[in-house]
Amino acid sequence: MRTNVVIAGLAAAFVLSGCMKEELPVPKQLRGGAVECVAHVGTDYANQLWFDLGTHSVVAQNSKMDWDLAFECAPDGWQVRLNYSRLMRAHRAVGSGIEQAEDTTGYGNTWKIDLPNGRPDSMAIGDWRAQQPVFVLDMGYNVQGVPMGLRKVQMTSVSGTSFDFRTADLNGSNVHTYTVQKDPTRAYTHFSFSSGGTVTIAPPLGAYDMVFTQYTEQFYAPDPYLSYIVTGTVNGYSGARVAQLNGDFASVTLADTINHPFSTDEDIIGYDWKDYSFDTGTYVVYSNQIYIVQDREGYFYKLHFIDYYDEQGQRGSPKFEVVPL
Repeated sequence: MRTNVVIAGLAAAFVLSGCMKEELPVPKQLRGGAVECVAHVGTDYANQLWFDLGTHSVVAQNSKMDWDLAFECAPDGWQVRLNYSRLMRAHRAVGSGIEQAEDTTGYGNTWKIDLPNGRPDSMAIGDWRAQQPVFVLDMGYNVQGVPMGLRKVQMTSVSGTSFDFRTADLNGSNVHTYTVQKDPTRAYTHFSFSSGGTVTIAPPLGAYDMVFTQYTEQFYAPDPYLSYIVTGTVNGYSGARVAQLNGDFASVTLADTINHPFSTDEDIIGYDWKDYSFDTGTYVVYSNQIYIVQDREGYFYKLHFIDYYDEQGQRGSPKFEVVPL
């Protein structure tokens, strides 16, 4: 396990910043045929940046505090995902009804997270359609590192156009029913409990390829396993495929994917292109870790990271080079 992981209770103490924008320019320049890009996640890691490789730009930005649940928008979609950037967790309730008080004392280490690979069988809530169980949600941590508390939720129905679900306080009071409409132009529609409705987070499909964000990683050693907040890059359900290899960035070609096949897992780029040095107190970037990305439109790009600090020496600004193939 590399050391650039941040224990959830500490990582969640970062200060909230960032707001939704339609398009944000990213500083870039030509270097040996490559385009140099920077994603300013922030020193507090509060931002989620949705990046398009074709235009070398951040096409949307939001605070990781802006949403809680994500609902799959495909006509046959049923998946409901937690906000992985806050270490949200879910546990199937012991009680049978959402209006029944729930005692979480015995939950212990049996909470579930959405694993970062993004596979349908790796979700905390899972396939709820047959039994429509009640879940207790651990809402994770706010930007000051304070736990956001627990609430109950129950998915009750899904159709080709919408989801219905109920939510309540842990003691079964304050029951509300919500309907979330699917947006056919997006992979997921996002919902915020604080606003009581949907919020625009992800750009339309085809407008972005990857997301710079914090997310929850699961480590299985030592036992018992632990969940941590890490800072890195995921696909954001953009439809992109990624191949990973090591070598000289300038000499890597598309033919190298013969021995390094593409994967649709969300976290192939992930967080471990960098490591934290306890000797220097700084992050070290592994520029020989190279990623070939095929976007939703079928175009190929190679990229690698070259820095993690801005011109002022502040962390949280991944710098990377992109070359179309």
